Amino acid sequence: MSEPTAPRPSALAPFRHRDFRMLWSATLVSNFGGLVQAVGAAWLMTQLTDSATLIALVQASNTMPIMLLAIASGALADIFDRKTLLVAAQCLMAGVSVILAIVAWQGWLTPWMLLAFTFLIGAGQALYNPPWQASMGDLVPRADLPSAVTLNSVGFNMMRSVGPAAGGIIVAAFGAAAAFAVNALSYVPLLAALSRWKPGIAPRNAPPEAFGPAVAAGLRYVALSPNLMRVILRGALFGFAAVSVLALLPLVAKSQPQGGSLLFGFLLGCYGLGAIAGAVLSPRIRARHDNEMIVRLAFAGFAGSAIVLGQTGSLWLHALAMLPAGASWVLALSLFNVTVQLSTPRWVVARALALYQTLTFGGMAAGSWVWGSVAGAEGTGTALTLAGFVLLFGALIGVWFKAPEFGTADLDPVNRFREPALRLDLRGRSGPIMIMVDYRIAQDDVAEFLRLMRQRRNIRRRDGARNWALLRDLEHPDLWSESYHIATWDEYVRHNLRRTKTDAAATRDRGGLAGEIRHHADPYLPYASDATARSTPRSSASPLSRPMAE
Repeated sequence: MSEPTAPRPSALAPFRHRDFRMLWSATLVSNFGGLVQAVGAAWLMTQLTDSATLIALVQASNTMPIMLLAIASGALADIFDRKTLLVAAQCLMAGVSVILAIVAWQGWLTPWMLLAFTFLIGAGQALYNPPWQASMGDLVPRADLPSAVTLNSVGFNMMRSVGPAAGGIIVAAFGAAAAFAVNALSYVPLLAALSRWKPGIAPRNAPPEAFGPAVAAGLRYVALSPNLMRVILRGALFGFAAVSVLALLPLVAKSQPQGGSLLFGFLLGCYGLGAIAGAVLSPRIRARHDNEMIVRLAFAGFAGSAIVLGQTGSLWLHALAMLPAGASWVLALSLFNVTVQLSTPRWVVARALALYQTLTFGGMAAGSWVWGSVAGAEGTGTALTLAGFVLLFGALIGVWFKAPEFGTADLDPVNRFREPALRLDLRGRSGPIMIMVDYRIAQDDVAEFLRLMRQRRNIRRRDGARNWALLRDLEHPDLWSESYHIATWDEYVRHNLRRTKTDAAATRDRGGLAGEIRHHADPYLPYASDATARSTPRSSASPLSRPMAE
């Protein structure tokens, strides 16, 4: 008799948690206001100027701040209280939205003023997104994290299905200023929910990082994580090409004989309906296909939509084309987001998400400018068609840069580190610290040992090690020494606290080495030394032995 299989986690499981329900519901209202504002800004720009480039730059002005500020926000989110950052970002966006509504009501807006205001709102969103995404792990358990990310996408796209249409009605009936006022009011419920949220704050075992080193640590971690780099680069390419549809949609709507703000809102509503369908079907699609296949389908689906929009003039074909575009957008970006979150430990997750958002939204900002320029020079149809072919190329490169599967690694910290008893009175800023670990390795096990040390080199450097080297004793060939430097004592403590259970298991005794590796010093309790002299000379013994340039 076979054992019963464990039930699959419910897609609605995150709603069991009160804080998630409260913040998710308030976010719906905020998203509604943001989408109404986006319709008002995009359509108002078509009334202020005939320049295709300026019209497309409305989308870029929302996304470019994320490219510029997300990494800084991610570092702040990993260092300081995330709730404080969330409230500050919401207050910034609410204040700018109120001023924008007043200026628009008075008729003082110019194209460049409108871009400046949308840029400032985008800056608030850039400060808000990394701590909000990173807070998912504080709101729900790890098992519910993919469902929480998907529900966030569902919530946003529920509003995308009604917000643009409502925005079109509001703009047509009352003007763009009314749309901006609705957005300003939409921040109130979320600010109220954030004020009621009382997140648990994990105790700190080490002093917080300084801002500059924290940014560098996040960049270093991602750069030394091949899976994260593949996800981020595919996300950037997708954003660059797919944004063409959103950036040029006002021109597509305006080209119709019955074109107007209502039609623009209707097309965006179709896009939102497609996105909801994509989010609902996402669990079934993930159950049947691996991540790379889903990414290829998303690229190809969006490519088809862009080409249809570019090559046909039928309103109903345009509306139908927006459905797979919305579904493809959700499938791709939610998958990228979840993969980043499940592949990154908590100490650096906000920074990893920020870098992902930086390059993805940076791609969107660049794409808005590029496709707007192409549309201005060659026509909207040509720009959308070319973007479609770029998306097809994005599906093809998966042959060489395959999207990784969701992380199954145990990223909880090992928590085996204890500060060694020191005879020197070191301060947190004392350094640099030299770490040396000795190993006794039988000759038959050298090849396997070197393989494991290649993994360890990457792990050490990813967690902050510099000048990593592996040396072999000339007189005692079975004796090997690993050495590296840490900038300060505080950083040394953080370096050891960052080690995850998967990292520890990656270089633990394996296969034929079981019981054969003997550590002269415990590798998880390395000793600090400011002296390099030894009675026995050590020499380079392998390609690993050369110090790594930092």
